[in-house]
Amino acid sequence: MEPTQSEMSILPNGKSHDLEGDLGMPMKTLPEEDQFDDNDGGLENEEFLPSADREKHIRFKDFEGKTSFGMSVFNLGNAIMGSGILGLAYAMANTGILLFLFLLTAVACLSSYSIHLLLKSSGIVGIRGYEELGYRAFGVPGKMAAGIAITLQNIGAMSSYLYIVKSELPLVIQAFLKADPSSDLWYLNGNYLVIMVSASIILPLALMKQLGYLGYTSGFSLSCMVFFLSAVIFKKFQIPCPFEEFTANTTAAHLSLNVSSHGHEYNNGLVHEDDDSHCAPRMININSQTAYTIPILAFAFVCHPEVLPIYTELRDPTQKKMQRVSNISILVMYSMYFLAALFGYLTFYGNVEPELLHTYSRIDPYDTLILCVRVAVLTAVTLTVPIVLFPVRRAIQCMVFPTKSFNWFRHTAIAVLLLTIINLLVIFAPNILGIFGIIGATSAPCLIFIFPAVFYIRIVPKEDEPMNSIPKIVAACFAALGVSFMVMSLSFIIIDWTSGKSHAAGGH
Repeated sequence: MEPTQSEMSILPNGKSHDLEGDLGMPMKTLPEEDQFDDNDGGLENEEFLPSADREKHIRFKDFEGKTSFGMSVFNLGNAIMGSGILGLAYAMANTGILLFLFLLTAVACLSSYSIHLLLKSSGIVGIRGYEELGYRAFGVPGKMAAGIAITLQNIGAMSSYLYIVKSELPLVIQAFLKADPSSDLWYLNGNYLVIMVSASIILPLALMKQLGYLGYTSGFSLSCMVFFLSAVIFKKFQIPCPFEEFTANTTAAHLSLNVSSHGHEYNNGLVHEDDDSHCAPRMININSQTAYTIPILAFAFVCHPEVLPIYTELRDPTQKKMQRVSNISILVMYSMYFLAALFGYLTFYGNVEPELLHTYSRIDPYDTLILCVRVAVLTAVTLTVPIVLFPVRRAIQCMVFPTKSFNWFRHTAIAVLLLTIINLLVIFAPNILGIFGIIGATSAPCLIFIFPAVFYIRIVPKEDEPMNSIPKIVAACFAALGVSFMVMSLSFIIIDWTSGKSHAAGGH
């Protein structure tokens, strides 16, 4: 693959300018013949364009960012927030409150540091794309590695989001309408519903020319998750411990409640202990599931493919300003994650399920508040898909059409193709999500830990920071941590698959 014109015009390793700690510093302007003639703004292939005026901030070529600080926070927060928040209470149940808080805090700090590495690297060489950073660091192999990792990671994420829509939306409609579960109504068919949601909501949003336009939908998506969090906190004070399941209203179940000679209550097959140990929180809890929760927490703040595109469209972009956007987004998500996990755990303690909302359904599947929460979560998940799709489209553009400027037909065709492939996977190959689990365990550590660190080590000039300097030693350790996370995640997935096959064989 021939290097693109924009790639060949990338500034040398800090030689042509004086980095003054921020992105608002002067740099040499590219020759006129090296610039794209793109009247549409070249949104798919812009770079930072240095300014000859010391008082002007760096802007992307032929494109001036117009997205406000607040909208950028909404977009990045929505990119961070995924369906994983539903499983954090289960993670806390298997780690304990203090250990969970320590791990969540550590991951949030590591994510902020990782974004700092990306922003500093992009500021040195004047690049706005993750793939172009890969090219600057390692040439074409680096660009392809970054592009493939982004594509696989985000396609896996979008597939999981749409799988949630496919499986949950029919149940919500059925509960609201009190419909017969065995009925063959079209609006209870998840395959039809996921196609309708993709065509009517996701596709129009994915066709936006700029990511900044999605700030309003991102804000609404985050408000849906705030509603979810409020409901979790409210329900903590409404549900007793131990709780009674919805099917426990039968005579047999009531009779079973009297069987307590051994200090337990048996409720529809669920064991409740009479003593306080069942309803007492654990500060630190180590069990067979504890190790499995570490990768969940490690990838709780995945937003790195979206950072540089959001940076592109930020009004008056500087490294310090974008770092503030990132820190605020991470802090807000950190608070929501911890509160949702804490109150979900304090509601059900050891009985919390991997998917928190399913635990509420065991008490009353027709609870109006929980049904509204399900709708809010489905809305939030749906509105996250267009945000995640933008970096994939850019990665494909960079790998397949590196020399092409923005074109509406190609912009639309890539979005339609991606959504078609994802819908086909969700409808006809739901088990493919297991394969995407392996892909995610490989690509997520690369995007969060390994790539930002190694790009930083390669891009920052040795004259400024030699290899034995503290920043580069810390970056090298950060990359090693990412490799450790990758090995750990793959090991857990292999163990899960192996144990699942052995159980299936034993069952037959």
